[in-house]
Amino acid sequence: KLQGAFTGWVQRTFQSTQAAAASQNTCAADDKAASPVPKDCLVCSYNEWDPLEEVIVGRAENACVPPFSVEVKANTYEKYWGFYQKFGGQGFPKDHLKKAIAEIEEMCNILKGEGVIVKRPDPIDWSVKYKTPDFESTGMYGAMPRDILLVVGNEIIEAPMAWRARFFEYRAYRRLIKDYFNSGAKWTTAPKPTMADELYDQNYPIHSVEDRHKLAAQGKFVTTEFEPCFDAADFIRAGRDIFVQRSQVTNYMGIEWMRRHLAPDYRVHIISFKDPNPMHIDATFNIIGPGLVLSNPDRPCHQIELFKKAGWTVIQPPVPLIPDDHPLWMSSKWLSMNVLMLDEKRVMVDANETSIQKMFEKLGISTIKVNIRHANSLGGGFHCWTCDIRRRGTLQSYFD
Repeated sequence: KLQGAFTGWVQRTFQSTQAAAASQNTCAADDKAASPVPKDCLVCSYNEWDPLEEVIVGRAENACVPPFSVEVKANTYEKYWGFYQKFGGQGFPKDHLKKAIAEIEEMCNILKGEGVIVKRPDPIDWSVKYKTPDFESTGMYGAMPRDILLVVGNEIIEAPMAWRARFFEYRAYRRLIKDYFNSGAKWTTAPKPTMADELYDQNYPIHSVEDRHKLAAQGKFVTTEFEPCFDAADFIRAGRDIFVQRSQVTNYMGIEWMRRHLAPDYRVHIISFKDPNPMHIDATFNIIGPGLVLSNPDRPCHQIELFKKAGWTVIQPPVPLIPDDHPLWMSSKWLSMNVLMLDEKRVMVDANETSIQKMFEKLGISTIKVNIRHANSLGGGFHCWTCDIRRRGTLQSYFD
């Protein structure tokens, strides 16, 4: 009996080993077949100015006012706090939203007319209330793909975000991202934060613009270092060098995660500004060409000499022309410099901002004028409303 049991054990072990080896061989063969990135991969973008071939443009449909939580309060100006307290969890004003939707549709038509393929996220009901073990909220919108998606080479990175109202924003883009993944793109989702109370300074003291300046100068933000968080729009790309700011929505843990994830092919540099309300870098520091950057004169960059010593041309855009009475619930007038480069010689710019149009024309850059004044009210300009999926160019270093 003992001999029979031993013989049976040997046979079973041999069979298991054979099966494991066959399985490993199959996996190895599959790996070998699947490893090369297909030549027809739809995703490839290294900077902000190579010729634009495909882009995602956001949707204003069903956009909702986020609940007035501590992180929203820290990122908005006090004159709009009553608006959030009254309408949080509800839709934005219907008439205003209708005009914003029409503006973005026209923007898409113009992009198509310029030879750019335009993709759109799925419409979602953002008013639905959701609850996690740590918080509950309603959603916001799928309007600003630049906030949640960062394309680096052939990789799409989903940002973890920092506002509770934006926790499920990725759902609007998943259909598109799966299509890009099936075409050969890499797809990375950064660590999803719990957004527990510990991520936020619940007693963050903001009462005036002076308070904001003082806190920012001291390096104090509403987000803590409890866990990584970042918005993709706090990063701006220039080939192998990617610049980022520590802001109200991007913490040092989030920046460090990106630095480790992108190393050694890319270098992530932290830069800072005299900004009372740092949230997203592209209305403060917008790289528009190789060695060419728009730098907000109201929010000077503390590291600007590094760019000048490297031979970069630093341009201060003119004062925005947007009137004081136009609602900007989540942004400043400096959306005028939040432009989208179609290539080094074409830029999409607000039709109302004639001063910055003249600035571009003096630089030899032709302007494609589009009116998105009502869309601005939702918190973004052309750069915010888009995420470039494919630009015709190669990975280079512009900062050595």
